[in-house]
Amino acid sequence: MPPHVIRHADQTLDPDPERVVARLFMPSADPGHGNLAPDLVARVMALDEAEVERLAGDVVARFALHHGTLRQTLLQHAHPLTPRGEHISDARAVVLGAVFTAEFSLEGAALCNPSAVPHPDQSGLGPDELRVALSLRAIGEGHVSSIEFASGVVGDDGWRFEPRSGPPVLGTITPAALPWELIAALTGAAGEGGELTTAVLGRLPERIRAQDVDQAFDDLPPDLLLHPASHRQAEALRRASRSAYYTAFDPRTRLDQRVLMPAVDDESHGLEDARFTLFTDEEGSTQYRATYTAYNGRDIQVRMLTSADLTSFQSTPLAGVAATNKGMAIFPRLIGGRFAALTRHDGARNGVSFSADGLTWDDPTVIEEPGGAPWMIRQLGNSGAPVEIDEGWLVLTHGVGPMRVYSLGALLLDRDDPTRVIARLEEPWLTPHPHHGGYVPNVVFSCGGLVHRRRLFVPHGIGDQRIAVASVAVDDLVAAMRPEPQPSRRA
Repeated sequence: MPPHVIRHADQTLDPDPERVVARLFMPSADPGHGNLAPDLVARVMALDEAEVERLAGDVVARFALHHGTLRQTLLQHAHPLTPRGEHISDARAVVLGAVFTAEFSLEGAALCNPSAVPHPDQSGLGPDELRVALSLRAIGEGHVSSIEFASGVVGDDGWRFEPRSGPPVLGTITPAALPWELIAALTGAAGEGGELTTAVLGRLPERIRAQDVDQAFDDLPPDLLLHPASHRQAEALRRASRSAYYTAFDPRTRLDQRVLMPAVDDESHGLEDARFTLFTDEEGSTQYRATYTAYNGRDIQVRMLTSADLTSFQSTPLAGVAATNKGMAIFPRLIGGRFAALTRHDGARNGVSFSADGLTWDDPTVIEEPGGAPWMIRQLGNSGAPVEIDEGWLVLTHGVGPMRVYSLGALLLDRDDPTRVIARLEEPWLTPHPHHGGYVPNVVFSCGGLVHRRRLFVPHGIGDQRIAVASVAVDDLVAAMRPEPQPSRRA
């Protein structure tokens, strides 16, 4: 018998086109005319000061309402463009920055694919209530994705979204160092990285910064740089050394104001589908972790966010065979002394992989194949980090069927050996309504739910158009699963 599902229809989160950020807006390079930026700078420098004062005042008066720190942002955008040796007024710098700035509507195209974790702030709630932090995939102009946040409260009376207020805010980006072993894995040194890669890595410290790689190149014999494969290897090393970064927000901002946008080349076209979990280490300390897909317009890379309190974040690339496709999700604790993750390394099958350091993931074990039922005949994947319940690891899955219909299913994995499936739903527990439209029609999709008082709450995107919530009693969901035949064990 299928579980009884409650759709909390009175609670939805709709895209808000007024949520905008101010982004650097450089002119496209025209093959016939070259770099247009110097001409734009010259036009601003030619304006008389009275006109500059008027323009600066108009820009700030018109756009400051949507941006808490607009003047500061425009001055930052102007700084690298100011002609060398020139001293310009703040007003002219504001105008120069505005010429190279555009508003970007974060949710102008779509809002979808939420994940849910306990909020770091649990103040002001009733005794049986839990505040939830949600990550959201926001899609704007050019299908560029960012990670936003929202909050909700669950209790005996169901689910309610909390209002989003205040202008969206971008964090301060600073570079981060990476461990030597991860740089080696990212650049293929463990396999066939090449002579240049081996030589550079031999000159690097245990924690590697971009300047360490640049210095190592300066110390190499010149002839080594002339090898036909050297350019490709050098580019891979430089890219890897620049791929990790921190994003810090003013702690006075609200969680729903904070926005993570592309910061390195690997994610220049978007940060997609963050799957958050609250990870607990062996000493009992907690940390928010999320895997997400970085997209550069051509290739994808799996990356991980870590954060103590959702105020500052570190973004790090992941390596290994199991981290080569979309859809990784981290287990919320170590299993047998190792990190564990759900994977879909081949783009079609669900699997589980383990890692000694949480950064390099290899040897995935397949736990579910597509085609077991029509609703997942095309492909399947996970829909968020596993949730630990008394019976084992509860895993939300998604399946893609005819006409690209996305539905949600579930698995139950063994607590001590998550490569072993204990039970599974044969039919989806949540499906889109017939002929459901949207930015991507016929889709219900989640990047993670949570259990509160033995009830599973799953925020999900509908048609990539808006966020809704469904819930189901854990007892009903488990009872609806078909137990998996287990291999016989010798006495």
